[in-house]
Amino acid sequence: MMRLLTGTATSPSDSFDFVPQSVAAFGSTVLVEGCDHTRSIAWVHAWTVTDGIITQVREYFNTSLTVTRLGNTDRSSPSDLSPASITALHCPSVWESSLSNQVGKSVPGLVLAI
Repeated sequence: MMRLLTGTATSPSDSFDFVPQSVAAFGSTVLVEGCDHTRSIAWVHAWTVTDGIITQVREYFNTSLTVTRLGNTDRSSPSDLSPASITALHCPSVWESSLSNQVGKSVPGLVLAI
């Protein structure tokens, strides 16, 4: 993998084409998803963009990724929670990878909170 990422790969079998199949943005987080069917690899990149510059990259291979948005709360302790406020703390899913089920094998799941 290091030869691939540094550009020193010499064999065509060492190459890997990152062809995005979907792009979604949520605030400063950009999600890019793709799949290489010949190698049975699905991938998701989660980029953090600040002032138009990618400042952080997280990469997931053969992982089913669910992105959820964390809610804000002004409560100081769990004892302050009422049934109505528990609903407000629910972290809704805002995006789910769709290509991980196309690689022909079981993959682990992961939740990314933004």
